Amino acid sequence: MTLSTDVLAPDLVERVLLKLGIEDRPEPTVAGLQRVYSAWCRRVPFDNVLKMIQLSANPAGPLPGDDASEFFESWLEHGTGGTCWAGNGALYSLVASLGFPASRGIGTMMSSPNTPPNHGTVVVELDGSRYIVDASILHGEPLRLDENGVTETSHPAWGVQCQKEGDRWRIRWRPFTAPSGIACRVERFEATVTEFSEMHESTRPWSPFNYALSARLIWGDTVVGAGLGRRVTIDAAGGVAEGSFSDPDERARLLIEQIGMSEEIVSRLPSDRETPPPPWAPPTSEPASSREGA
Repeated sequence: MTLSTDVLAPDLVERVLLKLGIEDRPEPTVAGLQRVYSAWCRRVPFDNVLKMIQLSANPAGPLPGDDASEFFESWLEHGTGGTCWAGNGALYSLVASLGFPASRGIGTMMSSPNTPPNHGTVVVELDGSRYIVDASILHGEPLRLDENGVTETSHPAWGVQCQKEGDRWRIRWRPFTAPSGIACRVERFEATVTEFSEMHESTRPWSPFNYALSARLIWGDTVVGAGLGRRVTIDAAGGVAEGSFSDPDERARLLIEQIGMSEEIVSRLPSDRETPPPPWAPPTSEPASSREGA
């Protein structure tokens, strides 16, 4: 693996570590990666708040979070995260800036058998093993990729299971849009920042994350947030509770009190809209998948 040149400024790294609750610079070891990723999963949400604001206010403007420094400045000020291309691009830049041998990866959230690649992720190589750390799945601890067996993170609320099938790994997890579980197939490693940016840009015309609130964060022993406009919680025993928001204030309370966003940014979030069929889908076909799987 090759360390990136698009690392963060040292002062920004220090401010990010402090907000993550990490007072000393982690060593580039498995234990250090565990510290960084565990803190990330509890403090940096997967969400589409900035994207919804941007597309509502200025559909032609740059999609938020492509630049990792911009992503972190927004998180430091407002507690916002991003969707997969922005969030995993930022996580990659952070761990690379800390000296971890990291690379970007391309994956596919398997919402249907013929889904094209639609997901960005991060892989770190340490002590001869590869570890996935994903800013969208938020699986609590680094997930080791084993050539010969099954690996997992075993918590009932956010645990995942991974196994190699053929020449690719499949990670089984529970998105809020399909809490019974789907697979994320890791297609390849060593993707470039340009590929991430282009895949992100391809979601501008249509994505399920362009219209209704989605957010996800580990909170205590649970996972909380929203899936395409509906409130969802996976509890400590793995049970799922979901339902519509009763009013805008309930949606705002979730984002402010549990996800940790500022009142200012939440006040700018537009109302949810009905998600239309993708423009390239024939009227009688099944819904096509976005290049933004989670």
